[in-house]
Amino acid sequence: MSSDATTATTGAAAGAPVPALDGPAQEAPAHGIGASLSPADARAKTEGTFPYASDLWAEGLLWAAILRSPHPHARILSIDTTAAAEMPGVRAVVTHADVPGEPAYGRTVADRPVFASELVRHHGESIAAVAADHPDTARLAAAAIAVEYEILEPVTDPEKAFAAEPLHPDGNLIRHIPLRFGDEGATGEVVVEGLYRIGRQDPAPIGAEAGLAVPRPDGGVEIYTASTDPHTDRDLAAACFGLPPDQVKVVVTGVPGATGDREDPGFQIPLGLLALRTGCPVKLTATREESFLGHAHRHPTLLRYRHHADAEGRLVKVEAQILLDAGAYADASSESLAAAVSFACGPYVVPHAFVEGWAVRTNNPPSGHVRGEGAMQVCAAYEAQMDKLALKLGLDPAELRLRNVLATGDILPTGQTVTCPAPVAELLAAVRDFPLPALPLDTPEEDWLLPGGPEGAGEPGAVRRGVGYALGMVHMLGAEGADEVSTATVKVQDGVATVLCAAVETGSGFSTLARQIVQEILGLEEVHVASVDTDQPPAGPATHGRHTWVSGGAVERAAKMVRTQLLQPLAHKFGMSTELLQITDGKITSYDGILSMTVAEAMDGKELWATAQCRPHPTEPLDDSGQGDAFVGLAFCAVRAVVDVDIELGSVRVVEMAVAQDVGRILNPAQLNARIEAGITQGVGAALTENLRTARGLIRHPDLTGYALPTSLDAPDIRIVKLVEERDVVAPFGAKPASAVPVVTAPAAVASAVRAATGRPVNRLPIRAQAAVGVPNS
Repeated sequence: MSSDATTATTGAAAGAPVPALDGPAQEAPAHGIGASLSPADARAKTEGTFPYASDLWAEGLLWAAILRSPHPHARILSIDTTAAAEMPGVRAVVTHADVPGEPAYGRTVADRPVFASELVRHHGESIAAVAADHPDTARLAAAAIAVEYEILEPVTDPEKAFAAEPLHPDGNLIRHIPLRFGDEGATGEVVVEGLYRIGRQDPAPIGAEAGLAVPRPDGGVEIYTASTDPHTDRDLAAACFGLPPDQVKVVVTGVPGATGDREDPGFQIPLGLLALRTGCPVKLTATREESFLGHAHRHPTLLRYRHHADAEGRLVKVEAQILLDAGAYADASSESLAAAVSFACGPYVVPHAFVEGWAVRTNNPPSGHVRGEGAMQVCAAYEAQMDKLALKLGLDPAELRLRNVLATGDILPTGQTVTCPAPVAELLAAVRDFPLPALPLDTPEEDWLLPGGPEGAGEPGAVRRGVGYALGMVHMLGAEGADEVSTATVKVQDGVATVLCAAVETGSGFSTLARQIVQEILGLEEVHVASVDTDQPPAGPATHGRHTWVSGGAVERAAKMVRTQLLQPLAHKFGMSTELLQITDGKITSYDGILSMTVAEAMDGKELWATAQCRPHPTEPLDDSGQGDAFVGLAFCAVRAVVDVDIELGSVRVVEMAVAQDVGRILNPAQLNARIEAGITQGVGAALTENLRTARGLIRHPDLTGYALPTSLDAPDIRIVKLVEERDVVAPFGAKPASAVPVVTAPAAVASAVRAATGRPVNRLPIRAQAAVGVPNS
């Protein structure tokens, strides 16, 4: 896998020459904004010494195991824990009857029970938990719990959920959004329709869920886990424990990668209950199967579309129906549906739009936050529609898109004006004009280029190459009135700065960015970021790139306050304003050279600190017609995919992905490069292999043999051909979060390229082999 940057830099090493946007290469800074600063934990992770949650230990440790339902829908007639409790080494067994506080939890709706009591609503739902002195004992004890079920018919088709008996007291419909924009009677000269299905992608974290709960002398408990939203997890857990929040502490341990809120409290709450019951530390390390069964997945989605266009290919009206399968519980389905409905037309100007969106409960596995939720599903559908329009009109697919792209000042179908930079046309032109990769040679020495790899069964004569395009968009931060706020503290003593912020490092690079911000403002090279726990003020969840914006903004403001504290006495002493002083490489100098001293000399042993908050401008919920200023900002991406398809076997090889993205400002070139490459690769997985399959609600093969992740051999060449640095004036440093929008756009681009190669419609993700078998259009 490789990456190139022809307009802006990515992947440059610290101090290496950096291609400028305009002009010759410049020397990259060694630290601060614009440097390719390495993560502080990079060496520990590389050497295998980084402490993840599964590495935790405590004196007197017990081990936990959770009994999960083997059925997707059943009535619980009885639960007998006698045999489990009497096993040697077992210290506690807890069920729904042992939950002292709230029996259910949820980030938006408290509808998910800690332990199922009367009904089981999905395969893998928690029934009971055990603590024992050995992990094998705990698992054997959990298996010894006798549960009598009355098997019920599962509702697994989301279309049938509307008429089915309620699966939950709150009913089967979680949310309905009808979007109305423009004239419903408007029609176009050309009409295309399509039905699309998006599969169930799993976050598939490198490390499965793990944690340690330790009881406290005051009757509370401390939970050590890889949480991505520790304060919300604390509050949910405290409510279930029947404790005030100040008696529950969540300490964030090393997060082994996260693509959303994948650490479900359902792993943490049983741990805390067992620790409180036994008075001993209790540890849980989930197996890969338990991980697949326990956490939320991307919403499987059914989409129906009708596009109207004039004879020149300009869009007139888009009609769509979007149905999200939420699984058994609400989780983030309301938020995901809002994104899907709002972005149902894509980054295109559409004068008239009428969209119906629903999220419903079923007995399928729960759905929730996965990077680009809602936006990814609709992108695959509206881009397929654009390909159909181009074919019907006889237009080049890229040209059709260019005639319709969104720009700053245009209006979304939600009625919100696009005020942020939206260089969509520039992005599309960049990937369209980038040179195509060379064609493979039809020789035995080059058979590794065939779809299927070196040992593939294909023949060179059956391979067709296709080129496809996609444009994607995502919203940044929370939406629909979410109170986005983060707090940070910056302390400086003896020339060393420390950042305290409860923004969790999930692989997004926030901890590195925080160091760079402080280096930039205070001119200090040595900056440390403190570990995260709930004794610090909240910073919110690690979703939608919000820590780059909100937490980065809080760190920036706190650092500037410390800078003022440091410089004001000197400015007063020398009769000048603080604006005439600068800090560089740990030294304070004045504009005229009269003042020159180190930061350590200026502080004279004092400690300076400041705490600040960042809260972006407010948003509003969508109204009954799907209208409202629901989003703080937007990010855009263009991807051109080149694929080779064996039209006899249906195997697909992604040869190259050319990417252009608006990033606002490049804060860390290497880090940005890695985030985009990771997003593209995750998108390729969603396009070709990743689908957590179910049969009548039962997860089939919940392991990494049945769930196929793309490996390094599957990853294509990724060419980052343009990064547009048009700063968003309302964002700290003008930067936009970068990781979600490539995930959203890449699957649609791959599907578009497969259509071009085969002449087949490709209306399902991941792409099935039979959908890639065909003959190119003449």
